Amino acid sequence: MRHPALPYIAPFVTFVALMGIEKATGLPAAVMYPLRMAAAAAVLLLFSRRPLSARPARPLASSAIGAVVFALWIAPDVVFGPGYRHTWLFQNAFTGGQAASSLPVVLHTSAWFLAVRAGSSALLVPPVEELFWRGWAMRWIIASDFRKIPLGTYQAVSFWLVALLFAAEHGPYWEVGLAAGIIYNWWMVRTRSLWDCIIAHAVTNGLLSAYILATHQFQYWL
Repeated sequence: MRHPALPYIAPFVTFVALMGIEKATGLPAAVMYPLRMAAAAAVLLLFSRRPLSARPARPLASSAIGAVVFALWIAPDVVFGPGYRHTWLFQNAFTGGQAASSLPVVLHTSAWFLAVRAGSSALLVPPVEELFWRGWAMRWIIASDFRKIPLGTYQAVSFWLVALLFAAEHGPYWEVGLAAGIIYNWWMVRTRSLWDCIIAHAVTNGLLSAYILATHQFQYWL
């Protein structure tokens, strides 16, 4: 019998495990990143169709929320300049080092790789992360039998712990990651809709990808 948490956590675990293998082995990103995306997409299709079957409640408002998060994400660096993030507060052992792209320079001009990276950031990463953080973790922290907890149920410990963990996931961008986590969590509480959070996250990542490609600020893709 399939574990009820599997549709929510399997894509994320697959994504993170392959990322760990890539970093541990030093295998080329040109090979490992598309492989990681293909594996996560396959797991989504195999296991996660049921929780993704619902429809969004407020797609236009969700898109606006995503645009706001994008603006918040780039605002500190735009306002305070490139040196803002290169301090101990953001670059330390806890946050995982420098705010620099992990992509080899040769891939900065690879059209096919940039298309894969931008497309997966906008279309694949949002459902993978939202299933895990807002679909499962926010409920599981409240009760181990998370199925008894409706989507969007507010409980302070769950809300803030998920926001903090989401921030930690984003390393030297932890402060904007925290802001994003708070906003996405709030939107889940407000809409009680996984797809609305996916749309918001997708718009954020899509706009950020477009910004990266337009400005060549690849440090946003860690």
